[in-house]
Amino acid sequence: MDTAVVWFRDDLRVTDNSTLADAVTTADEIVPVYVVDPHERGETRYGTEKLGTHRARFRRESLLELRAALRERGGELFVRQGRPETVVPDIAGRVDADAVYAQTKPATEERKVEGSVRAALPDEIAFEHRWTHTLYHVSDLPTSHERMGDTFTPWRKEIERECSIREPVEPPKSISTPALPAGGVPTLSDLGLETPPEDERTVLAFEGGESAGKRRLEAYFWEGDHLREYKETRNGMLGADYSSKFSPWLAAGCLSPRWIYDEVRRYEAERVSNEDTYWLVFELLWRDFFQFQFCKYGAQFFHPNGIRDIEKAWEHDRETFERWANGETGIPFVDANMRELNRTGYMSNRGRQNVASFLADALGIDWRWGAAYFEERLVDYDVASNWGNWAYQAGVGNDSRDNYFDVLSQAEYYDADGEYVTTWRPELEGLPSAFVHRPWRLSDEQQATYGVELGVDYPRPMIDIEARYEELDS
Repeated sequence: MDTAVVWFRDDLRVTDNSTLADAVTTADEIVPVYVVDPHERGETRYGTEKLGTHRARFRRESLLELRAALRERGGELFVRQGRPETVVPDIAGRVDADAVYAQTKPATEERKVEGSVRAALPDEIAFEHRWTHTLYHVSDLPTSHERMGDTFTPWRKEIERECSIREPVEPPKSISTPALPAGGVPTLSDLGLETPPEDERTVLAFEGGESAGKRRLEAYFWEGDHLREYKETRNGMLGADYSSKFSPWLAAGCLSPRWIYDEVRRYEAERVSNEDTYWLVFELLWRDFFQFQFCKYGAQFFHPNGIRDIEKAWEHDRETFERWANGETGIPFVDANMRELNRTGYMSNRGRQNVASFLADALGIDWRWGAAYFEERLVDYDVASNWGNWAYQAGVGNDSRDNYFDVLSQAEYYDADGEYVTTWRPELEGLPSAFVHRPWRLSDEQQATYGVELGVDYPRPMIDIEARYEELDS
């Protein structure tokens, strides 16, 4: 009887999971295992925590959902705590496994852990890795990741012209697992974390797990019929349906991008096919691009100057950084977005671009501090997407912008009436739209009239942002 260990990582699903499907096809008995690694928690070298409460809650719910899905098929998810290079070989030895199946990812720490597990396995146990995190398979790229270009648009056009997307893999109908102690999925308190706050202003109650992800797609595509206007609304900032918000389920691997792509094609066949429906696929390609760029550059993405041959001098002022992180900069659009992130674990794409530009361009703070803070706080943190986009915004990554986001003009365009800012900074609610994004222009008399005293009710701006942008333009 052949036995295979299936080591789950960021692929917490049964649908379109070739790691699981191939193991079930090959072996008579499989041992699905998830390892709670203590090295995925704790403080980073940037002074932030690696794992925050929002993502930890989502991961816990996803594991419970995965366990339920495996049990429905007669199987089990065995949860263990420790270092994967110790736990996985130990389990493989205990069940006399013939092979270990696992997802492979391009991120540097994940690759290092994978290599350590492979090295710790005895020669008679095969290690079978599967690529399951992207829309396009790495083996199908017309130009290998080592030689791919660093600019998105030419790469995208080549991919769309010369590459096809594989069909999703069906989930296994039944699974046979040995009689072993299942192990408990750690609670947040077990991990030393508090329960995330509940806030009625959150755009969506992100519930972990494959079923929850599929329900979200059902609600967004089929019940709400929002995909037909996706490109038009995707830069919104309030409410559940201005964008798909699939990113948390993609990051944890609860949803497969290929499965989402199939649903887009079904929607196009049954409802409408237009630029908006294409744009969701376009953004899956943007996500793919950074995954493959991490294959190419790896740890270079964590250098101060990223993957570019330039020299930038970054500031390392902790007090300035903390004001940004806490949403106390005195620039309402920045502060509102950071408040939303801290309370809910989520921020719109438009918000992410603006707060990143403010930190790196206007304040000159090391962009890696911001990327690491997002790693702690975001419910949808993905290594390649997060660090790739931050490097891009800081001018040290792909398609790099040699310009900045003017957070004032961005605020006045995307939040013209100030509804977003006043939702998250309600102390500014009484201000007319002329002042809500630039409260420092209020005279003392106007502050008294509108009941907003700068430095008391709302912080004075930490820098003269208008003068700073003039300086950057000169």
